[in-house]
Amino acid sequence: MIPRKRIDIGCADLASGLLGCVAPGNTTAMRHAIESTWDTRASFACLSVRSGLDALLAVLALPVGSEILISAVNIADIPRIIEAHGLVAVAVDIDMQTLTVSPATLERACTARTRAVLLAHLFGSRMPMQGVVDFCNKNKYLLIEGCAQAYTGDAWRGERAADVSLFSFGPVKPATALGGAVLSFRDAALRDRVRAHVARWPMQSRAAYFLRLSKYLVLAPFGNYFVFGALASLCRLLGSTHEKLVSGAARGFAGSDFFVRIRQQPSAPLLQLLRRRLAQGEQSSALRRIERSRLLQRLLGAQCVGRQGREHKHWIFPIVHSDRDALIRHLAKRGFDAAVSASSLGVIGSPPGAMPTSDATQTFSQLLYLPAHEGMSESDIRQLAASVAAFN
Repeated sequence: MIPRKRIDIGCADLASGLLGCVAPGNTTAMRHAIESTWDTRASFACLSVRSGLDALLAVLALPVGSEILISAVNIADIPRIIEAHGLVAVAVDIDMQTLTVSPATLERACTARTRAVLLAHLFGSRMPMQGVVDFCNKNKYLLIEGCAQAYTGDAWRGERAADVSLFSFGPVKPATALGGAVLSFRDAALRDRVRAHVARWPMQSRAAYFLRLSKYLVLAPFGNYFVFGALASLCRLLGSTHEKLVSGAARGFAGSDFFVRIRQQPSAPLLQLLRRRLAQGEQSSALRRIERSRLLQRLLGAQCVGRQGREHKHWIFPIVHSDRDALIRHLAKRGFDAAVSASSLGVIGSPPGAMPTSDATQTFSQLLYLPAHEGMSESDIRQLAASVAAFN
């Protein structure tokens, strides 16, 4: 069975990370090496995007009840962090064909309590941001953008006019270091305040990072088609599904001690591996993934989410179908691992009275993810498209 996604890290990188856990390393030097080469804007390397956003909101100290407009499609931890600071997350709808948020939608959603806008580039697309920048400048809102899903190792560093750009290198992200994030700030003074806040947090345990690397070293063989198929069969025999195992392995901050776990500084070995991954640049594997995904998009046409997006790097490959569960079972019989869930993304609810998120909600009620990665051949892609077409 072809897995829906591969973890974007090789055994050599994992081995390097494990070695770093037992070798001396200077956290300050590693952080400086990353920040000095990452962006022309002021940069800050931290444990995760969740950590960076939490620290940013703590430093901003917005009045209790202030609203932040966020993409309706997001991870549940984002409103959780916003609400922990006494703020209100207001979801704004997304055009799911272009994967953009229009200034008109933002205008309708904002109120006298709005203070910031936080939008994510989704599924590997890169949203044109000039209209959003103009909207934020006009209203004097802070503009934060989530760039993790659209990064491929190239020179792209997000929207230059954004106040803060967030790049994550967690387990399912491109160029992953199984953790770590880099934030770019338009205002160096704000970056310095966030850095000073994080400096009060405890350091991530080397042992904890060693265990995370070891787990993914064990999981690495499951990217093989035959091994993954055997795992899926074994799970069925045991009365479970491989979906639970895959989703659990990819979850970065599970557990009840969420804020304890994100409020840590990154360890030296994590920063060392992150620096190594960033130095590798855009890999041929990323280019193959984009090529395979574009072929699948051409073959499937109207079913593809975001097919009208201006620039797309295809981090994951979502489509819509009115009977998605039956389609998933149909594809599994033909050796393709499709699923309703391939990440922590979902539709975020809004407070009563907020604008509806009808496009995002309707799309996600029919959405499933297909495999479309660098490990697949052109023949695999054509067989997958034919299998989808045969079900339709």
